[in-house]
Amino acid sequence: QVQLVESGGGLVQAGDSLKLSCVASGSAQRLYAMGWFRQAAGKEREFVAAINWSGSDRYYADSVKGRFTISRDNGKNTAYLQMNELKPEDTAVYYCAARLGNVRLDLESQYPDWGQGTQVTVSS
Repeated sequence: QVQLVESGGGLVQAGDSLKLSCVASGSAQRLYAMGWFRQAAGKEREFVAAINWSGSDRYYADSVKGRFTISRDNGKNTAYLQMNELKPEDTAVYYCAARLGNVRLDLESQYPDWGQGTQVTVSS
């Protein structure tokens, strides 16, 4: 099991940038793939980005491709989500999640461990 703590959310204007962090602790956390998901008010949680345990493979939702970048620093047990050119439709609670394996990292159901979430609000 992995414990996850997100930070870095906040209130920004459209076009601004934010960088979210997710610190992992627990057993063998460096072997875990990390994913970022988000949930807007009144909507279901959706996939945003994922990275495999080594950082060699990255995946993005079409809605954020070219604007968001996922990365990780295994020495710091931390995953990041750099968000540029933010839009009002990016407003949501952002969650990081961890799992073993490297297949279908976009599937929410495959992640057993979740953080508490961090709010990102983008004003127009």
